[in-house]
Amino acid sequence: MLNPIWLQTFVTLVETGHFTQTAEKLFMTQPGVSQHVSKLEQACGHSLIKRDKKSFSITEQGLLVYEYAVNLALNEERMLDALSRDDPFGGEISIACSGSVALVLYPILLKLQSLHPKLVMKLKAAPNYQILSEVKQGNIDLGIVTDISTPHLFDSSILGQEELCLIVPSETELSENKSELLQHLGLVSHPDAEHYLSLYFANCGEVGLERLHIDAIPVVGAVNQIGQILEPVAQGIGFTVLPKSALDSFHHANKLKIMQSNHVVLETLFKVTKKNRQLPARYHVVIEALSALWQ
Repeated sequence: MLNPIWLQTFVTLVETGHFTQTAEKLFMTQPGVSQHVSKLEQACGHSLIKRDKKSFSITEQGLLVYEYAVNLALNEERMLDALSRDDPFGGEISIACSGSVALVLYPILLKLQSLHPKLVMKLKAAPNYQILSEVKQGNIDLGIVTDISTPHLFDSSILGQEELCLIVPSETELSENKSELLQHLGLVSHPDAEHYLSLYFANCGEVGLERLHIDAIPVVGAVNQIGQILEPVAQGIGFTVLPKSALDSFHHANKLKIMQSNHVVLETLFKVTKKNRQLPARYHVVIEALSALWQ
């Protein structure tokens, strides 16, 4: 990397056109200016000026170095200016969350963007492990997850809780033997289905479901698009397990119903960022909206 002090001396020399004036402007001696230029030429491997007694002319290589140095100074100035202008209502927002959370979150983000047009919303739906990986790598600034396997790598806090529900076709006759009913209906699976079912069975307070092994439930279909998971159930095919927010946002919610349990099953949502990563001011308005959403 070229010495920035030598570059500054060279730029000043080119712009003043005189060694003495450069020395006065930079509070240096004239031999000091000559020494900086000579060292810069050695570092570049080319003559940057053509000396002629007390005057000089800039060479083609010197012109390139001058333009480089000027642009370098401008870029630094822009960068420092950007650091001092942390716009709370402008810039890119990158968030990753589960598909079910995305269904609820995206309309909120769009509303914020309509209020503050300089915000650019980038929302990614992904499984838990991928969200943590992308936050750790710096690809995503803010993640919303339900479990943090390596908490020491992140800064995190509880965002809220959402209810998990077993969702069946509206015409389903609910029986006391819920275990047999689920095996009869069959599961409409999705990427989070096994995790949700395990959590639900362990915390619903139903002895029959607590003893039911997930592998004993036949799979009657599988969908990896969150917006499509409830479609087959609405048409009378199988059951599934999703956060209640997914049911509330479904366009044919009247064709579905929730199988009630002894205990409401809640899943905790965590807000995660990379360890020691200080988010820009623009994220504060988003985090406030998130907190209000799950209060």
